[in-house]
Amino acid sequence: MIHLDRRQFIRSVFHSALAVSSLPVLDLISAPLNAADSSTIAVRKGLNIPLLVDETLAALGGIGQFVKAGDRVVVKPNIGWDRTMEQGANTHPEVVKEVIEHCLDAGAVKVQVFDNTCNDPRRCYVQSGIQPAVESLRSDRVRIEHMDRRAYQEVAIKQGRDLRRWEFYRPAIEADSFINIPVAKNHSISTLTLGMKNIMGVIGGNRGRLHRRIGEAVTDINMVVHSDLTIVDATRIMLANGPQGGRLSDVEWRNTLIASSDIVAADSIAATLFGYRPEQIPTVVAGAKRGLGVMELARMQLV
Repeated sequence: MIHLDRRQFIRSVFHSALAVSSLPVLDLISAPLNAADSSTIAVRKGLNIPLLVDETLAALGGIGQFVKAGDRVVVKPNIGWDRTMEQGANTHPEVVKEVIEHCLDAGAVKVQVFDNTCNDPRRCYVQSGIQPAVESLRSDRVRIEHMDRRAYQEVAIKQGRDLRRWEFYRPAIEADSFINIPVAKNHSISTLTLGMKNIMGVIGGNRGRLHRRIGEAVTDINMVVHSDLTIVDATRIMLANGPQGGRLSDVEWRNTLIASSDIVAADSIAATLFGYRPEQIPTVVAGAKRGLGVMELARMQLV
C-alpha cells in the first residue's frame, strides 16, 4: 500500500541518519502522498461507541487496510488536558479503547499510546479516562506510556515553510502504522484543533512557537509524521473556550466519528460540524496547498 511505502521510506532515511549520527533530512519529493486515493471519508453517528467504531472502520474496508499482522502501531489520541471525558478537551476513552482492540484483532504485535500533554501528564492520563480504558484491555501488547525525553530526535525538514528542523518523538516515526485520533474542538489561535494539529503531541521543543504561523508550522510537522488513518472524535465537540475548556456548557454531543486516510479531508468534514468551511481553517488550507490531502468537499467520496 502506498501509505506504507511512504512510511517505510521516511523510517529508512531516519534510521540511516541515526546510524551515522547526523541530522536526518527527509526528501519528501521522493515520497509523495497519494492524495488522489485518499479522499474517501467515512462518517457515522451513533450512541453505542463500540458499534460506532465498528461501523466507521468497516466503511473504509476495516482496520486491516491500515494495520497488518506483525505491525507496531501508534495510536495517538489527544490526552493533553487535565479534564474529564464530559468536558470534551480530550479524545473519548472508549473510542481509543475500541480502536486499539481492532488493531489487536488485526495482529498488531505492539500498540503504543502517548501524548505530550499540556497539563501534568499523570493527571491528564488518568482524569481523561484514557489510561484506565487502555489498561482495562489487560493486553501485554498494549502500553500507554509517558513520553521519554531521551527518545526525541531532531529532524531537518527539507521542505519546511516555517520550521527547518524540530524534535520528533522517535516511536511516532518508527511505527509501522500511525493512527491519529483527535477530539474535535474550538481553539483560540487555530480556530479549530483537529487531526493535523493533534500531531503537535508527538513533538518536543517550544511548541508555542508554532502558533506564530500555525497553518504552515503544523503542515511542516505533518510532512514528517504521516497519519495512516485519522479518526476525528466528534462524539462531543467543544464549541468555545478551547483547547482546554472546562465548562460543560461549551460542549455539545454530536455522537459522530469521521475517518479517512486523508487527514486534510477528515479535518475539512469535521470543520463543517462547527459551521465552518474548510477554507476558513488555516491548517486545512496549508495542508491542502502542500499536497497533504483534499479540502474541496465536492472531491470527497462519503461512504
